[in-house]
Amino acid sequence: MRIIGGEHRGRRIAVPDRPGLRPTPDRVRETLFNWLGQRLDGLACLDLFAGSGALGFEAASRGAARVVLVETDALAFRGLEAARQAIGLRVELVHGDALRYLEQDGARFDVVFLDPPFVQNAGQNVLAAALERLPRRLQPIARVYVEAPAPVEAAGAWTELRRARAGQVSYQLLEWRGDDQGGVSGHL
Repeated sequence: MRIIGGEHRGRRIAVPDRPGLRPTPDRVRETLFNWLGQRLDGLACLDLFAGSGALGFEAASRGAARVVLVETDALAFRGLEAARQAIGLRVELVHGDALRYLEQDGARFDVVFLDPPFVQNAGQNVLAAALERLPRRLQPIARVYVEAPAPVEAAGAWTELRRARAGQVSYQLLEWRGDDQGGVSGHL
């Protein structure tokens, strides 16, 4: 995998061979960062199911002030550590459960990347649980990228900004307007 934009454009990142680990393809990342405006200067970003780190490392390369990558799998986490060291990106790595991370008190984020593993229907259940817990960790207006087998339907304080499909993957950009009354329904 390679970083496609920003200060570290063209740098390659080794990706561990793990079942279910699917780095977001270059074309999808290019579309996402076109939607976000290319640069993320001054923003705090969270890559919640980091896996390969493709989205978090891309955000760091594009000027994000803070990037946190959360990963539970030990081998994938070691891959993130190796990539961070090899490239020299300033990112924070958290080895732990994504849902537990959301339940902790802590920083709020401007941009969140949600790309949980696609394991049968478990991925959709994890996605629904993450979206339910996420608002307490979001800035009053935040953007959330969702990658899943099927799109989620925005409701309440959530608004869908963009949606696209690449093969078997649906991806969309949601916006949160924080009144803590939001929800996401359907296809979960």
